[in-house]
Amino acid sequence: VQLQASGGGLVQPGGSLRLSCVTAGISLDYYAIGWFRQAPGKERESISCISGRGGATYHAPFLKGRFTISRINVQNTVYLQMDDLESEDTAVYYCAAGSILGATQDCKVGMQFWGQGTQVTVSS
Repeated sequence: VQLQASGGGLVQPGGSLRLSCVTAGISLDYYAIGWFRQAPGKERESISCISGRGGATYHAPFLKGRFTISRINVQNTVYLQMDDLESEDTAVYYCAAGSILGATQDCKVGMQFWGQGTQVTVSS
């Protein structure tokens, strides 16, 4: 199983980025995919999650609707559209996968496989 996160970069406050998580070795029908982030000196936090077959989504309330998770199953890819970025969004962003048998709706529990991180820096 492999997960490849990409799409990070430097963006000004108020800007947008779209992160991609390309998966291999799993079916998105049977795995939940979560996006997490870790800022310097802070713990890793769950920000968005998309479940298996039904594709139900979760976004952390503190995002206030600025991020949107989506997927294209035939491409084995999950996206995180991030709009109206703030300096507080600066972090390394990770994607992870967990079987629908064990993953919670918010992906905080049950992640089994992790991709490498992609850096997002929001700065003027």
